[in-house]
Amino acid sequence: MVPTWVEVNVATILDAWGKADDATRAHAAAAARVAGADAAARVASELSSLFSVDAADQATTPLEIVRTAVREPTDVLAAAGVPPVVRDAFAERAWPDDRYDLVPGTLGDLGDPDLGPLQLAWGLAKAKVLRARADDRCT
Repeated sequence: MVPTWVEVNVATILDAWGKADDATRAHAAAAARVAGADAAARVASELSSLFSVDAADQATTPLEIVRTAVREPTDVLAAAGVPPVVRDAFAERAWPDDRYDLVPGTLGDLGDPDLGPLQLAWGLAKAKVLRARADDRCT
């Protein structure tokens, strides 16, 4: 999922920019394949680490981790000479390093709409665990 997301986003931004010659496009496409694999491996490792930590000690969310996947396509686009895109003020404040407006709004934005509800399911499960513990301490 993440490798394809990286490749599609690099191609989309290059298309929108419209100034990449064939050699630049080919180089960026090859770099995006490598970057996509790297992003997927890094994100999977960070998600695995998150899920191995007790719910009370999880300091981030799966979506926050997935959103870091913008690093790799950003590097590819910057190396291709693509200037940053215009973003709204909220996006600039919330994700200052997302120069190409790539941050996924939901897990489903990675290309599989079935992933979207998983963030909510994770949050509900975490809340249920923490609530049960709090209830146990009160009894």
